[in-house]
Amino acid sequence: MSNYIEFLKEMFAEFGDIRARKMFGGHGIYHNDLMIGLVADDMLYLKVDAVTVSKFRHRGMSQFMYQKGQKMVGMSYYQAPEEALEDPSEMRHWAALAYEAALRSRN
Repeated sequence: MSNYIEFLKEMFAEFGDIRARKMFGGHGIYHNDLMIGLVADDMLYLKVDAVTVSKFRHRGMSQFMYQKGQKMVGMSYYQAPEEALEDPSEMRHWAALAYEAALRSRN
């Protein structure tokens, strides 16, 4: 497991246990068997939905995009704010938003 994933486990400690699963050259980040984030190129993106996306956009966070054929496709994951990667208390807040979005998306 990469050093970045180990670092994320420390940052998520106040939120709760996470596990990482390799996927598409990156990792999916799971909490209670729900995917709440993804890691691509050592960058964390957190799950968003219609309720939470404005909080990420307001902060100027970028949407996770990938190339599909000739076009770029956006997914419902946005870059985690920098302070969440520096402070486990901040990560707890942002991770809770991602978990709530994941809970809503499964219904």
